[in-house]
Amino acid sequence: MGKPTLNDLRAFMVVAARRSFVQAAGELGVSRSALSHAMRGLENDLNVRLLHRTTRSVSLTEAGHGLLARLHPVLSDLDRALDDVARDDEALRGTLRINGSEGAIRQLLQTVVPRFMAKYPQMELDLVSDGRFVDIVAEGFDAGVRLGEAVPKDMIGVRISEDFRFLAVASPRYLRKYGQPGTPEELQWHRCIRQRLPGGKRYRWEFARHGHAFTIDPPGALTMDSNTLMIEAALRGLGIAYVPETYARDAMARKRLVAVLDDWCPVVPGLFLYFSGSRHIPAGLRAFVDLARHAPGNESGRST
Repeated sequence: MGKPTLNDLRAFMVVAARRSFVQAAGELGVSRSALSHAMRGLENDLNVRLLHRTTRSVSLTEAGHGLLARLHPVLSDLDRALDDVARDDEALRGTLRINGSEGAIRQLLQTVVPRFMAKYPQMELDLVSDGRFVDIVAEGFDAGVRLGEAVPKDMIGVRISEDFRFLAVASPRYLRKYGQPGTPEELQWHRCIRQRLPGGKRYRWEFARHGHAFTIDPPGALTMDSNTLMIEAALRGLGIAYVPETYARDAMARKRLVAVLDDWCPVVPGLFLYFSGSRHIPAGLRAFVDLARHAPGNESGRST
């Protein structure tokens, strides 16, 4: 019987978690054929079959389940030991992958990222701006950033921003020409800049007042998929945009945009950095979370 390598054992754990050579290969950064060959080699070294393979799926044999159960605590302890050593000499290394919307990544760039990169210069950050709500575990991310209400219940969330509002905004030029709506229902007589979500659906505008909440799909000839571009369109007088207030704040301060229906725009939960609490948390992620909890303006940084 041969002697399995640590890399092969880690690769086996990823295959077991993903139940797919394609997904596991993508997470590990190797080809599917190379991963399959490595798993064959591991089975030959141990002289036992670990995986049932079909053209569409991968599942564990009884021996595979047994090996996985023994590997989890052993490799987790090893990872913790290596992480502790890395943190002791302040020489964190590796890559931290974080997924979030464009606005969420911008928030990190304004708060946590500069401090993290200055403190841990040997760490690499891979920040993916994605409008889709992805399964961070299945797609190989260490963490994600979303609105508090969108954080999955089985995840640990750390607040990185205060609560804020989505605002309906328009340029003074537009309002001089078309007037200002007094209620959300009056938007049907206006030109609205609508937003297309990554899945193809249009984003419905949310309003609330005196305990009455509702959503509308406003009319409009212009649809976009970027809050930044929607602000640009509103600045050009092309219609009313509905965006997070952080995108409109600068233009409003300079009187280039005006909030409309201000009393109808509700507060929404702020942004949270979230990650799985059911698996080992790498030292790099722990360091990033610690900085996020104590970011300027977020000293309370509570978890969910």
